Amino acid sequence: MSRPLTADERRARALALLLPAALLAGAWTSQLIGHLYPCEMCHWQRWPHYAALPFALLAFLVPQRSIAKALVIVAALLIAISGAIGIAHAGVEYHWWNGFTACTQTVDLRGLGPEARLDALMRAPVVRCDVAQWTLAGISLAGFNAILSIGGAGLILWWMRTSR
Repeated sequence: MSRPLTADERRARALALLLPAALLAGAWTSQLIGHLYPCEMCHWQRWPHYAALPFALLAFLVPQRSIAKALVIVAALLIAISGAIGIAHAGVEYHWWNGFTACTQTVDLRGLGPEARLDALMRAPVVRCDVAQWTLAGISLAGFNAILSIGGAGLILWWMRTSR
């Protein structure tokens, strides 16, 4: 029979579940209530959080300590991936580097006829990835996701490391 989880492991497990849940709740609240519609890169940041949730939840359900620890570590790594995507997105918003998607390109209408102009405008992204829709103290939502996700993942991994 395996030993029960240490206090640090229990904290790590709880944070691995609560952090992506809280960040996703914030994203959905800002979208549905605040009318801040996500761009393509915003969605990319959500995917690892969605993936982290089942791993973190399973860590509460499995009785084997080693498996629960492994699930928490996987969740932490997924949370960190979302943070890395957040850094990439924030860099695009702050114009530190160019974006990688069509949602960062402006529409060039020069030399186009009326039908081609309309077609180009209809294909243009409605929500651009290189424009922050909201900031607080100069930090965009992508920036906050990066800070919270990488910081939280680091704390989770630290707690798991110190619990050996």
